[in-house]
Amino acid sequence: MKFMNVERSFAQQHYADLSDKPFFPGLVEYIISGPVVAMVWEGKDVVATGRRIIGATRPWEAAPGTIRADYAVEVGRNVIHGSDSVDNGKKEIALWFPEGLAEWRSNLHPWIYES
Repeated sequence: MKFMNVERSFAQQHYADLSDKPFFPGLVEYIISGPVVAMVWEGKDVVATGRRIIGATRPWEAAPGTIRADYAVEVGRNVIHGSDSVDNGKKEIALWFPEGLAEWRSNLHPWIYES
């Protein structure tokens, strides 16, 4: 996890797959408007689990208790991004954490996971 400011060119690279969308300029402006907390989540079925915690893209469709339901009002200001697949997650980790990740395993791991 790290707290950082996002440069315009970095934001454009992060959202490159959306560059042909009409909302792209606003998306870039929003992410560079203030500092962000970048983090990597890991665990069993982490993409699906993370997406459930984050909530639906449209905040009004997100389940109560999710981040987007509780903290977002509009799609363009939905306060959080989550990878939509393991492959995209790997690409985003490489982009956001070029220095690599710290390796750590909780002593509680065997109490949480069966194997």
